[in-house]
Amino acid sequence: MASAALAASTGPALAANRPFKVADLRGSIDATKLGARPGAGDDQSDVLQKAIDKATIEGRPLFLPPGRYLVSNLALPDRCQIVGIAGETRIEYRGGGHCMIAEKAERITLSGLIIDGANRHLADYAPGLIHLAEVKTVIVDECEILGSSKNGLALDRCGGRVERSTLAGAGDAALRSMEATDLAIRNNIVENCGNGGILVHRWSEGSDGTQILGNRIRSISARDGGTGQNGNGINVFRAHDVMIANNHIADCSFSAIRANGGSNVQMVGNTCLRSGETAVYSEFAFQGAVIANNLVDGAAKGISIANFREGGRLAVCSGNIVRNLVTTGPYESNPPGFGWGIAVEADTVVTGNTIEGAPTYGIGIGWGPYLRNVAATGNVIRACGVGIAVSVVEGAGKTVISNNVITESRDGAIVGFRWAERASDDLADGDASVFPHLTLTGNSAL
Repeated sequence: MASAALAASTGPALAANRPFKVADLRGSIDATKLGARPGAGDDQSDVLQKAIDKATIEGRPLFLPPGRYLVSNLALPDRCQIVGIAGETRIEYRGGGHCMIAEKAERITLSGLIIDGANRHLADYAPGLIHLAEVKTVIVDECEILGSSKNGLALDRCGGRVERSTLAGAGDAALRSMEATDLAIRNNIVENCGNGGILVHRWSEGSDGTQILGNRIRSISARDGGTGQNGNGINVFRAHDVMIANNHIADCSFSAIRANGGSNVQMVGNTCLRSGETAVYSEFAFQGAVIANNLVDGAAKGISIANFREGGRLAVCSGNIVRNLVTTGPYESNPPGFGWGIAVEADTVVTGNTIEGAPTYGIGIGWGPYLRNVAATGNVIRACGVGIAVSVVEGAGKTVISNNVITESRDGAIVGFRWAERASDDLADGDASVFPHLTLTGNSAL
């Protein structure tokens, strides 16, 4: 009975050729019954706004049949649901303000829609092609958000989920979230964006709880330049308690994953390919980072856990594979330059990692006096410039380097450095007692 009714409402050819869930459209209002004309070349903003408002007042989804709808300046009321046929229903922004905006809502749902900005100008007040602010539950599912001149999807103080969607061709970031509450971003395709992929930011630091899981992110540029503000596949800024897991991230101008000032951030099980600068970065005033079981292949630096000077501390770096690093990056670097495998500074365990082909250092421990309570144990380091470089500047803190296997290190297995200047012979073969903050045991260097 339900299938027959659905076929009657959408046409026999569509029902026969495009399988979809009956539950997605049951009880919906067909926008064409309210005057919408799929494929028409004129502006349909007014008729669609009236249809959206009517469906929302009645507590029903608005169904947009396949075709192209030219619109601008749509306002999405609380509990609005707009549903289309994935890959076939296209809402195209015609310019002159914004495309879609919602504010202070309990729930907004967009499903099965192509929302195309056509690279047309957005007004100064619109941070993205779709801007949702203070929406408790956002649901964006099986959508394509394309060709925004700014951000694709801009969320301010929102929760909910963005999933199974494609976000591509944004002039800035594909998805920019500010001060979220328990947002889930999962199983999306993000590609070909001007300044960023997925941004999880806050105006002031605090718990965020966003989960970024199972996304495919590729070809992220840094159109506006800088030394890391732009060009990142996933960028966390001041947001705590974020989980980043099982993403596939390739060809980013700077980092695959970059967390700046984000505490209790987990970066687990990600594949990071051909990063232009540091593939995986936890930096500045963070406390607590887990960076585990990631694969990094191709970068100027592999994994960096840095900025103890700014309060950055407390991490576990374990089970990662880091390989094929290069000495060139997107800007001129101060000595010792690029080509590091893993770099750490304070209150950190570095264990069970495999690093191969880091032309400068396999593992760098500390920077000048910014070194405290680091244990580097059980790592395999092969074919690097220096296997392990450790700071021996006055004021450097306790460091244990034990049970590592270091082979084919061109410039020494374990070497002390004063900042970027070599300050010792190979400590794996000699006496490290001259540096009382160091404990070296059980390392195998060949």
